[in-house]
Amino acid sequence: MGNRGMEDLIPLINKLQDAFSCIGQSCNLDLPQIAVVGGQSAGKSSVLENFVGRDFLPRGSGIVTRRPLVLQLVNNQAEYAEFLHCKGRKFVDFDEVRLEIEAETDRITGSNKGISAVPINLRVYSPNVLNLTLIDLPGMTKVAVGDQPVDIEHQIRDMLMQFITKESCLILAVTPANQDLANSDALKISKEVDPQGLRTIGVITKLDLMDEGTDARDILENKLLPLRRGYIGVVNRSQKDIDGRKDIKAALGAERKFFLSHPGYRHIADRMGTPHLQKTLNQQLTNHIRDTLPGLRSKLQSQLLSLEKEVEEYKNYKPDDPTRKTKALLQMVQQFGVDFEKRIEGSGDQVDTAELSGGARINRIFHERFPFELVKMEFDEKELRREISYAIKNIHGVRTGLFTPDLAFEAIVKKQIIKLKEPCLKCMDLVIQELINTVRQCTNKLGSYPKLREETERIVTTYVRERDIKTKDQVLLLIDIELSYINTNHEDFIATTFQRSPAYVTPSTDLSTFTYVIRRGWLTINISIMKGGSKDYWFVLTAESLSWYKDEEEKEKKYMLPLDNLKLRDVEKGFMSTKHTFAIFNTESRNVYKDLRQIELACDTQEDVDSWKASFLRAGVDSEDTGPAESFSMDPQLERQVETIRNLVDSYIGIVNKSIRDLMPKTIMHLMINSAKDFIHSELLAYLYSCGDQGSLMEESTDQAQRRDEMLRMYHALKEALLIIGDISTTTVSAPVPPPVDDTWRTKEPR
Repeated sequence: MGNRGMEDLIPLINKLQDAFSCIGQSCNLDLPQIAVVGGQSAGKSSVLENFVGRDFLPRGSGIVTRRPLVLQLVNNQAEYAEFLHCKGRKFVDFDEVRLEIEAETDRITGSNKGISAVPINLRVYSPNVLNLTLIDLPGMTKVAVGDQPVDIEHQIRDMLMQFITKESCLILAVTPANQDLANSDALKISKEVDPQGLRTIGVITKLDLMDEGTDARDILENKLLPLRRGYIGVVNRSQKDIDGRKDIKAALGAERKFFLSHPGYRHIADRMGTPHLQKTLNQQLTNHIRDTLPGLRSKLQSQLLSLEKEVEEYKNYKPDDPTRKTKALLQMVQQFGVDFEKRIEGSGDQVDTAELSGGARINRIFHERFPFELVKMEFDEKELRREISYAIKNIHGVRTGLFTPDLAFEAIVKKQIIKLKEPCLKCMDLVIQELINTVRQCTNKLGSYPKLREETERIVTTYVRERDIKTKDQVLLLIDIELSYINTNHEDFIATTFQRSPAYVTPSTDLSTFTYVIRRGWLTINISIMKGGSKDYWFVLTAESLSWYKDEEEKEKKYMLPLDNLKLRDVEKGFMSTKHTFAIFNTESRNVYKDLRQIELACDTQEDVDSWKASFLRAGVDSEDTGPAESFSMDPQLERQVETIRNLVDSYIGIVNKSIRDLMPKTIMHLMINSAKDFIHSELLAYLYSCGDQGSLMEESTDQAQRRDEMLRMYHALKEALLIIGDISTTTVSAPVPPPVDDTWRTKEPR
């Protein structure tokens, strides 16, 4: 080729390609494609064949190249060709390559003169080429012939643009010498995509076909229509030479003889011909590679740094070392224990910012989900009061009791405490699931050893399941302990139930004499304008009466209404009203408030109405659509006793809930979570050793072995590539870009 820089660059680039092929990557040098553009029969295919040194392209008159041929040249010891559409088949005879190109072209475009933008991919392996991509494109035309579509000119132009607009594409603008250069479509289209002329080289063909007495000297000397990179003249084989099987080497010799013997070209013969064109393209390729190397070096260095940490543990890897498996097993189990504890207890390193995990999720179960499950156990107010009423009556038997019986309170409380078992067991199940998920997450690091991971998961999960049974027994024992003794002397029992000082309360005191506030809140009394209009008041509901005040301070009482013989009824919402209303009336048809037989109370939402109704129900005031009459007694004394026990049950269940909310997390932590941590740290290793052969336990997965080998191969390939890039930088010489020329001629319309 005559380019010393390229002669040194070829083996270095090949070494770089080999280094990257070891890691299954391309070196991404973005080597430029060389697109040959020009009119039909301008000699484009002959120029490409001269690069390869073989006859393999279809020939003929008119449009012969009807699909782009992407020709990938690969430097290789053996010489053969492969098509992408014929994978696995190697073409050694290049005449067969030509026939395959023609057949593949006809397969897509048919036997007419139509074209297609679907490329044919051909890869040629040869010791005489550099890794490079050449593109043979259809020749530009202006008139459709035969069965060609009428817009054939635009189709070809769009196809050319797909390739030559890329910055890494070198453009060979081929123009025959026997055509007016000012009419060159190749030069015109190259000016559009490369206005600076940095990647365009003019190629003048068919110099031997010019009329006698004429030459292209002014063009080749870059005087007539100057280009930044100038023009190179070539003399290709004639159709007669091709038909006569004239060798390309002989043709190159004839080309050299033509330039040396022609009086108009002998002074520039060293800058003409196919070898010089190859040198020029090769030098531009050298420049491109040198320009690409700094970015490639930075990319390789960053990849090398990212691999350093992962490769560190593989550098001293010895698969045949007998102590390696034992050491690896100890390290894996220790790391698993540390990871498990960090996930449960929390840790500052490797914090998950995407979602809650491990201990945080268990904490949410303890302090959010479990209290919610307890609160969700709402009492059916009517059913509860009915049960209390029956309990009081059954305890009194044939006698009429004057005092509230303790046994009724205990019976109802125990029934409510038993209901706590369900949310406690549900909480336990949620914690167990989170623990098992945490174990699985921690065993992800054991993925290199599938058998070890499987056994570790099985052993720890089995242990957690065993502790689950014991912990549930202990939690149920807590409920049984609460059932075994109802502590009515609990300091919070009296204080939260009654508003009087507990100093005056003794065990013999009749609890029914205390006044218990069931509810406080704002309500609107709807009264006609003649009687004062609707107003908001602060209401206080007790077991005995309903009072309302001017404001929350409860200093100025407006009215107190005894609850005897009162009932509730629904009231339809007014046409213009936004509030929800219910009414209180007297079952004996007496006035309730002033001269009103009923008073209407309004709330902002229906939920508030339902809540107030439930509070009135606790005070013994039922709705008028209540069920069977035997459900509730009309005895005021009994109603007061029912309300007293209802309030005491509410208070005592609150104490039990508070105790269970406190003891449940402590029980689970002690019997399950802390126990699991101790088991992993002290006993897991012994269980693993008792499973069987440690050799099979520590067998690596195939994926892990492949990953380690790939990591090491990639690491060494990257280091080698960086050394090669250093060699390229020092051994190759870049040629300066030619200075700009006056190319305003390209913008002028030809005469």
